[in-house]
Amino acid sequence: MWLKFEQRPEPSKTMSYVSPILAVALMFLSGLLLFVVLGKSPVEGFKVFFLNPLKDSYGIAELFLKATPLMLCAVGLSVGFKANVWNIGAEGQLLIGALVGGGIALHFEHTSSAILLPAMVVAGALGGMAWAAIPAFLRTRFNANEILTSLMLVYVAELVVSWLVHGPWMDPDGFNFPQTKLLSPEATLPILLTGTRVNAALLLAIGALLVGWIFMNKSFMGYQMKVAGQAEHAGRYAGFSAKRSVWIGMLAGGAMAGIAGIAEVSGPVGQITEHISPGYGFAAMIVAFVGRLNPIGIFFSSLLMALLYMGGEQAQQYLALPSSISKVFQGMLLFFLLGSDVFINFRPRFIRRRK
Repeated sequence: MWLKFEQRPEPSKTMSYVSPILAVALMFLSGLLLFVVLGKSPVEGFKVFFLNPLKDSYGIAELFLKATPLMLCAVGLSVGFKANVWNIGAEGQLLIGALVGGGIALHFEHTSSAILLPAMVVAGALGGMAWAAIPAFLRTRFNANEILTSLMLVYVAELVVSWLVHGPWMDPDGFNFPQTKLLSPEATLPILLTGTRVNAALLLAIGALLVGWIFMNKSFMGYQMKVAGQAEHAGRYAGFSAKRSVWIGMLAGGAMAGIAGIAEVSGPVGQITEHISPGYGFAAMIVAFVGRLNPIGIFFSSLLMALLYMGGEQAQQYLALPSSISKVFQGMLLFFLLGSDVFINFRPRFIRRRK
């Protein structure tokens, strides 16, 4: 007897929406076992990791604060993923967007113009788009794999940030810490709720989700990209441009990641440092797939991912576990989601071996 997977004639649409919920449930159960293996009480671990972050209004505000860059990055990536354009470099595009937009704030630090903040957002989007245009050009001109090129550019972006904050942009009064000056109040996003850190970037993220839903579900271009992703040969036969899909998918992801970078620099971080993002660009890929590349699903999955980040911080404080345990939960979530997708698209069969 040996196991064989046969492709199903048509995947179940119901299960495609149920599987993320199943993956979350399996992640919770595996997390309880993980706490037991680590010598911690599973009940206490569950309470600290998933309930403590939401015990008051400030914690809920922090949840939305951390979910904001995830929403922005994920909705941009989902546009490309729909067309099988695999932008893996949102983290680098976020960093470059933060540099370009933050650089404008540093250059005009003494201005009180009301257009400074909108200019930073636009510049951040353009910076992310410019960084995403590199793998788009390499894909459409030389057929280079955008997965590799966009991923490698992440490390280039990290080195650029490191060079600037250790050199030309270092704050001379910052006690030699690798960081720039604090941004002026005019370059800081307004706070939505007094006493919290949640800011106007949340409104940008919700607006981006709305625009993304309209583009992907109601526009002809979104329809073209969906067809190109689901049936490439049919798209070519209909005259849909594959190169245009690559450019739109990459630039949309770069623009949203760049805005996410500005949301961090002019929001909770308040300056440019080496640690602008704890990995939002990479986590956003999980958010996009858990949300089934649907802006509505992305909204809820980004809240879940933000909760995992906050749970990691709580586990470090109260359970003496490394904060990186949140990445373990992220990995389990992705693993169970991909495993569910296998059974949605393929049917397992046991076949008797012939002698």
